[in-house]
Amino acid sequence: MTPGAPPRIASVRVEAPARLHLGFIDVSGSLGRRFGSLGLTLADFQTVVEMHRGTGIDAEGPGADRALAHLRRLLDDYDPPDGVRLQIHRSIPEHVGLGSGTQMAFAIGRAFGLLFGIPFVPGDLATRLDRGARSGIGIGAFCEGGFVVDGGRAPGGGYPPLVARLPFPPAWRVLLVFDGTARGLHGESEREAFQRLRAFPQSDAARLAHLVLMAAMPALVETDCPRFGAAIGDIQRSVGDHFAIAQGGRFASPAVAEVLAWIESRDIAGIGQTSWGPTGFAIIDSEVRAHALVAEARQRFAHHTALRFAITRGRNEGHTAETRPAVPVDAVDIHDPDESANRTA
Repeated sequence: MTPGAPPRIASVRVEAPARLHLGFIDVSGSLGRRFGSLGLTLADFQTVVEMHRGTGIDAEGPGADRALAHLRRLLDDYDPPDGVRLQIHRSIPEHVGLGSGTQMAFAIGRAFGLLFGIPFVPGDLATRLDRGARSGIGIGAFCEGGFVVDGGRAPGGGYPPLVARLPFPPAWRVLLVFDGTARGLHGESEREAFQRLRAFPQSDAARLAHLVLMAAMPALVETDCPRFGAAIGDIQRSVGDHFAIAQGGRFASPAVAEVLAWIESRDIAGIGQTSWGPTGFAIIDSEVRAHALVAEARQRFAHHTALRFAITRGRNEGHTAETRPAVPVDAVDIHDPDESANRTA
């Protein structure tokens, strides 16, 4: 290695957090910018990948087929001096509304860039790996964490820029309701669903934008959970009704809808469905209340055997990455184990 040169990286480990998609602002783009999304980064669901230099291309673990497609594109675009071996240690559940596709793509892209010294440019990576077609909140969650808002897609293209990021109060909890019998729309079915939607009225888009800027965001800053929840619930009703024609109702899962209606009857306004679902969520002001609700829900809805409940926190940081440099043979001291791992955000 040349004196003063950066160490050659041997392996990279990246952890990418899941996110909730809390709704669109302007699906039809009445003022030119289409969609516009708000989302929340979650603490307890991650995709974790580890990438090593190799002689070919290989991936193993959950989601390996999708991962190989991303790797082949990156190898074709950059033609690095070595191949790669990818281990997927953990992956966010697919097609349940937690952003698994974007987090897997960006985890792989970030690891690849660190391994071969390629600068991390989120917009460029999104274009290369076909992410951010409608929403930028998955990219925002990966990069920044917290509560994020993107500004929608401009008429000329480009991925939706992040326009706001706020921390989520550490005392609040998110109750998740999963339905193991269903999957959210994705791929060609998702594209066809968007084509079937009617135009979203400009007056409704203006009202949702007002709710985001003048209700949800101030309530978050002031840690006012009832007002934040009321704004999110209002946005969810408008967006859910707009998408009802494509998913069979305001919520994709009737069982999840039943649970959410019961939670709302307990004076909790911040309920909704993340993305195409079927996962539902409720925003709760304390861990104690969240656990009490889950305990009661498990008894009340025991007849829905496919339902599963989870409690998580917001995550106020984006992805993390660990790199391990290659150690030259003549630099190894057998009396001093290698402790050269370092951590970068």
